[in-house]
Amino acid sequence: MMLHRIETFHTEDVGFVRVTDAEGATGWGQVSTYNADITCTVLHRQVAPWMLNRDVTDLDDALDLVTEREHKYPGSYLRRAMAGVDTAIWDLRGRRAGVPVTSLLGGSPGRVRAYASSMKRDITPKDEAARLTRIAGERGFTAFKIRAGAEVGRGQDEWPGRTEAIIPAIRAALPDADLLIDANSCYGPERAIEIGRILESEGYCHFEEPCPYWELEQTKRVTDALDIDVTGGEQDCDLSIWRRMIDMRAVDIVQPDILYLGGIARTLRVCRMAAEAGLPVTPHCANLSMVTLFTMHLLRAIPNAGKYLEFAIEGPDYYPWQEDLFTVSPYAIEEGHATVSEAPGWGVEIAPDWLARAVYARSDA
Repeated sequence: MMLHRIETFHTEDVGFVRVTDAEGATGWGQVSTYNADITCTVLHRQVAPWMLNRDVTDLDDALDLVTEREHKYPGSYLRRAMAGVDTAIWDLRGRRAGVPVTSLLGGSPGRVRAYASSMKRDITPKDEAARLTRIAGERGFTAFKIRAGAEVGRGQDEWPGRTEAIIPAIRAALPDADLLIDANSCYGPERAIEIGRILESEGYCHFEEPCPYWELEQTKRVTDALDIDVTGGEQDCDLSIWRRMIDMRAVDIVQPDILYLGGIARTLRVCRMAAEAGLPVTPHCANLSMVTLFTMHLLRAIPNAGKYLEFAIEGPDYYPWQEDLFTVSPYAIEEGHATVSEAPGWGVEIAPDWLARAVYARSDA
């Protein structure tokens, strides 16, 4: 498979990628959200030159070549850009074969249990409990994630006492649900363990990113001290860090983000590392651009898939940019489940009106 052209369509928040092979077949993917304008520039300058006019049948090798040729730039933007080309190639392969991407990965179309993922910290415990109860009734979710502490909060809460109040409030409102919570790198180990004990007493099952994510030893202290599953990894894009995280059992559940990490092929490497260590994979996918769709296909295919798909419940007040991205949304939730369709590739089309408004760029072989 030889790539003939790579095109990007972006706003500041989201960027889609179209690849065209030498025979004229096309596929759609996406770079990671936020500062997508910067990421698309990186794609054309530092990824496209190494992916065009060469055989990308061995996608792992092609992505490794990008990493090697751009070895002075080992950080997040390069991986976010690589993900756009990787995910577009998977769509192209699926369309050419007439099967969904999950089938290419060894899986099959079908349902995926989702948890309703709240992004809000500026909401009171009472209002959050009422909101999640309403959503449970409307869409059938049986699992929910809320927020603890302040994002990278240096041990501080969003306001004093919020975390201690919201943990029992959500349990009281949803007594039979699976409850998850995300601290977004807020706490030092001692405080994280204190919060973890409260979570255990209220029957929560998932404590995400309790300590600064780059401090693996701190996270491991929390993991070793608690019975609740401690989870993490969404921010990490370096495979050597992933290997270290898994080898040292810093977490109980790994949470790669397909677009932060560099695409499906690189995420599969992390999934295999985790499988060898006996760890489940519950990926991060915190918005309704294409990243959640990619994750649905992945979870239908990997043997160590975690219990849930993360499914963002915020609307246009929180994510105005994710409106009207697709001709038909792939994100219907029925009885708390999303569904991977039998349509070829990712099974979705980008809305022509959105593409017409986007900033356009291309690289040719």
